[in-house]
Amino acid sequence: MVHFDPDLQSMQEMRDAVKAAKEAQAVFAEFTQKQVDDVVKAIADAAYSQSEHLARLAHEETGLGVAEHKKIKNEVGSKSVYESIKNEKTVGIISEDPKNGVTEVASPFGVVAGIVPVTNPTSTTMFKILISLKARNAIVISPHPSAKNCCVETARICLEAAVKAGAPKGIIGWISKPTMDATQSLMKHSDVNVILATGGGGLVRAAYSSGKPAYGVGPGNVPVYIEKTADVKLSVKRITDSKTFDNGTICASEQSVVADRQIKEQVVKEFEKNGAYFLSGEEKRKMEAVISPVPRTLNPKIVGKSAKVIAGMAGISVPDNTRLLIAYENNVGKEYPFSIEKLAPVFAFYTVNDHEEAFSLCEKLLSLGGRGHSLALHTKDKELARRFAIKMPVSRLLVNTPSALGAVGGTTGLAPSLTLGCGTFGGNITSDNVTVKHLFNKKRLAYGTRELDIPQVKQADSAPAKSAVTKEELEEIVKQVISSMDDPKQADPQKIIQVVKETVSALQN
Repeated sequence: MVHFDPDLQSMQEMRDAVKAAKEAQAVFAEFTQKQVDDVVKAIADAAYSQSEHLARLAHEETGLGVAEHKKIKNEVGSKSVYESIKNEKTVGIISEDPKNGVTEVASPFGVVAGIVPVTNPTSTTMFKILISLKARNAIVISPHPSAKNCCVETARICLEAAVKAGAPKGIIGWISKPTMDATQSLMKHSDVNVILATGGGGLVRAAYSSGKPAYGVGPGNVPVYIEKTADVKLSVKRITDSKTFDNGTICASEQSVVADRQIKEQVVKEFEKNGAYFLSGEEKRKMEAVISPVPRTLNPKIVGKSAKVIAGMAGISVPDNTRLLIAYENNVGKEYPFSIEKLAPVFAFYTVNDHEEAFSLCEKLLSLGGRGHSLALHTKDKELARRFAIKMPVSRLLVNTPSALGAVGGTTGLAPSLTLGCGTFGGNITSDNVTVKHLFNKKRLAYGTRELDIPQVKQADSAPAKSAVTKEELEEIVKQVISSMDDPKQADPQKIIQVVKETVSALQN
């Protein structure tokens, strides 16, 4: 039996997919708006119809999250995304401004490299396919190795629907046996035009350093501030539902609770009613060793696991109905595990005395690893919400809504998206929820609308005369030359004057 090197196989598969995608995109670029829209609708319908099937595949393969919640993610990644982009013009003339004489024309980027994470594999795959093809691009998917089968199945379903609707066969490609080398080579491939990267910090940095235009997104370490005017009962329910959604695998899920001291006891009681277990001092120390067994880093084994499973890892016995694990915390820093991003149903609980202390604490938590991402606020004070929006270094300020679902556009008016930009706060090129408008060029046809009177500069007939050496200057030069001679009596003043004039003339010219 002949054995092939897995890295070489992965690399060749990537190259073949990019080649096919480039050829297909050249054809797809000539499609009309109706043809493009028919293809995109067919993909969305097919993906939506398989939401449950793909959710179960993702859960079985990765072991992360909750299948029923992944189904909802898939529905957002297919139907909600489609509804948000279906009326966008992406072919030919997309806008005209007769008054200013400017016409905008859409032009596709070309081939998109779609990097997909293990936390939201199937929903991210269908989302990236939809926005890429709506903009008349082709896409090659590179999934996380631990989610390759469910991602490939998602891409296959989407491709089959696209081809049935008239799209060329290579318009959606993938790497079925991804390796880090193949993924990095995909991002640097000469025929790839833009990168959509969702994943860990190292992968996002690689996308930005690839030499290609890239949309890479930063991590979230989302604080949620329950302010004293909030509806505590409803706020805690929303936060609990958000943090436990798919066992906390959405990067926009809340990571630390910040509560006003006046309502602390009420907040604690409501969390307990919603299935939260508050850790004792000793239990907290045990849990810290599980969250971060290697100092200053998150343990990947807790990501997407249930609260009861994580408690078991720490040797802590909790009630069967436990949904959340919460520990009181006063400090912020990577050496304090509860304060870092935890993609699991585990919370830090902070208490503050006033708004100013809340501002300061939230900014510290964001600076620990979530700058530019999101912040959640529960309050009835609209002016306070505006102050938070102005002061906080985040791209999304989510008010009175579950952060995990609000940030992706599920419970807010934000654009439905599985790629959330963090702006320059987090080292990203955009602070938007990335969608179709980020995946095509806008060419501009601009007519002259006014004449400018350009002043004519009068040219001089000749160069201005240069100042001549004065009589007094010549006499002084002659005196100096004669005085320096061995025999001043032999000097001829007229010859000296002539030599000086010729020298000055030559220097001026």
